[in-house]
Amino acid sequence: IHADGRKARATVEEARKKVAHLIGASIGEVFFTSGGTESNNMALKNAVRDLGVRRIISSPIEHHCVLHTADRLATAGVQVERLPVDELGRMDYAGLEARIQTGAGHTLVSLMHANNEIGTMIDLRRVGDLCREAGVLFHSDTVQTMGHFPFDLSQTYLSFCSGSAHKFHGPKGTGFIYINNDNQIEPFIDGGSQERNMRAGTENIAGIVGLATALELACREMEERKAHILGLRSYLAGELQRHFTDIRFNGEQEFPFLYTVLSVSFPPSAKSELLLLHLDIAG
Repeated sequence: IHADGRKARATVEEARKKVAHLIGASIGEVFFTSGGTESNNMALKNAVRDLGVRRIISSPIEHHCVLHTADRLATAGVQVERLPVDELGRMDYAGLEARIQTGAGHTLVSLMHANNEIGTMIDLRRVGDLCREAGVLFHSDTVQTMGHFPFDLSQTYLSFCSGSAHKFHGPKGTGFIYINNDNQIEPFIDGGSQERNMRAGTENIAGIVGLATALELACREMEERKAHILGLRSYLAGELQRHFTDIRFNGEQEFPFLYTVLSVSFPPSAKSELLLLHLDIAG
């Protein structure tokens, strides 16, 4: 009976439809949140509370919102295992498969698609196939790759994944979580009936519309933006090597890697703090 309210609701649902289409999901699998941290918390905590997960397999280089959430769940009796990575941040797929196939309790594998500091990526489809074959849940923190790599969740086994608008030039404070229809969970935040009773609280309508629009533009211009950023990345790496002979680039440098990240280590020096100050001043 409230015309403006109906219009706002229609706007949110149109944004949901757009996001779902862009990532190859159904409309009922997309829920808007405040960002990646909330989405990742929601995935891990609801998997334990509602889906009977008693074991989480993750890695030591996940984002803090996953590391700290797993640690919190460990205090409640959930078994948390950290899969080691090599010096480039690469995981051992055979080691992951062995862990999945052994151990007791319903399992959730939680591995980020791309590391936010060094840019090393996992093979999302390969990990998904391992999890599907073993009958375990798979959550991936895809905050860094949404809008920068193509997604088709209809062809990739994932129980949960996350997105954050500001990572693809949308407004800060808005994100989403993908929850596969096979997983029925209870509300993460109790209260009103927003987000189909999954997340109470007044929706950030402007942020949601901005998220959907930014993701649409990012997907449409993906190859053009990628070429531009790779050019800048290559130029920066070359200039650093030209001026500093003893630097080290961290993480995987053979594609695929997160091309929006270039991690560099400088040798220990008394001038290190001064370098940080100069970088801060330069913006």
